[in-house]
Amino acid sequence: MAQQNQNQSVKVQDEKQLLKVRREKLAALQEEGNDPFQITRFDVTDHTADIKENFDRCEGKTVVIAGRMMAKRVMGKASFGNVADLKGNIQIYVTRDNLGEEPYKAFKKMDIGDIVGVQGEVFRTQAGEISVKAVKITLLSKSLQVLPEKYHGLTDTDARYRQRYVDLIMNPEVKDTFVKRSAILRSIRNFLDGQGFMEVETPMLVSNAGGAAARPFESHYNALDEDVKLRISLELYLKRLIVGGLERVYEIGRVFRNEGLDARHNPEFTLMELYQAYTDYNGMMDLTENMFRHVAMEVCGTTQIPYAEAVIDLGKPFERMTMTEAVKKYAGVDFDEVADTESAKKLADEKGIHYEARHQRGDILNLFFEEYVEEHLIQPVFIMDHPVEISPLTKRKPDKPEYVERFELFIYGREMCNAYSELNDPIDQRRRFEEQEKQFAQGDEEANHTDEDFLHALEIGMPPTGGIGYGIDRLVMLLTNSPAIRDVLLFPTMKTLDK
Repeated sequence: MAQQNQNQSVKVQDEKQLLKVRREKLAALQEEGNDPFQITRFDVTDHTADIKENFDRCEGKTVVIAGRMMAKRVMGKASFGNVADLKGNIQIYVTRDNLGEEPYKAFKKMDIGDIVGVQGEVFRTQAGEISVKAVKITLLSKSLQVLPEKYHGLTDTDARYRQRYVDLIMNPEVKDTFVKRSAILRSIRNFLDGQGFMEVETPMLVSNAGGAAARPFESHYNALDEDVKLRISLELYLKRLIVGGLERVYEIGRVFRNEGLDARHNPEFTLMELYQAYTDYNGMMDLTENMFRHVAMEVCGTTQIPYAEAVIDLGKPFERMTMTEAVKKYAGVDFDEVADTESAKKLADEKGIHYEARHQRGDILNLFFEEYVEEHLIQPVFIMDHPVEISPLTKRKPDKPEYVERFELFIYGREMCNAYSELNDPIDQRRRFEEQEKQFAQGDEEANHTDEDFLHALEIGMPPTGGIGYGIDRLVMLLTNSPAIRDVLLFPTMKTLDK
């Protein structure tokens, strides 16, 4: 232990010395009138990956690149370096003869992590590596910190999430994930725009955070002297727009739920909701299946998506199964034969499923589904026809009023989206809100509250409408083979470190 502490002390002292040297180098540059932080612009002509992919066209031509120096090997009159930019990295070949004596001395003083601009000729070395033969190197920003060691990168998970900027520098696959995330969002927008949808924006600070079962974050408007909440859903405002005659609308934005953190949940996350007049949940299933397939092909180039130990097939028709059918298949319990709440609770007692006193038959059906079914739903499957007790904003099935026209898409045991034939009956909606208020009074902190303005909108008249909400982060997880939601959030929620 004493030796370990001594080694750690030596390491800390070495790091302090390295930081001191970097600051001394910056001070020297500034004294010479070469302060890199005074540079305001550098014109780039090419990215590294484009040069490599188009070598036949670029060979022998002069290019100007810029990026972070990730490696440097000085060998007398000739040296090598590696510069990384948004799209990749490339070797640079630096000689005293090509650069000049003083600029070459300046290059030798540069550090790993410095941001540089390089002008030079594209060529292939004798070893066959595509490179840039530098004729001019400009120090654009001095790195005053030391990057993690090259061969181990940044591997500490907590540090990766807290210092995402370093993670992006050291781990190219992380950068690829977030480049792909951007492409996924762009592909979704292109798909929906092509289907005639309009992208809109609705409030984040609201007086009534409804549309989902979740605890909200609370805040206060000083100017209005009113308490407000951060939205937990996009639903109620988007439906108001359907009432107003905007027949196809969608929004992609942050929502906030005051709940726990785990591999699939972050208190703030990206949700996409869309609403389409004159269709139902069957129309939403068709749209969802087509959109997932479109995005996979456009972003990944295939509908066969590797995830963990499975390969998810987005190319074939998605299976459709009611919740009662799923529970019967995987739990061996037929809820069509469970007549009332008392019978459902007795069945739960027999199976050892915990429930609360306020729970009704439909709540217990959902508990059975969560306990016995979800883990088996690896390939895409629409779970349809949820109980009315857990679906306060959904239209009832005409032939089975104890169920609603709702579905959730499950892939790899995870809910990917949630959709309804939207409830447009203001009288029924008021009754549902009243029931939710009772649930809240009995201790359900996630219950919805009555929204009088929304009810007024429904009384104006909302057409038959299909609506759906997609967890964008889970879709990105799927298409990038990422095991945790924090891997696809640039800056996930983290507990503040003690200072």
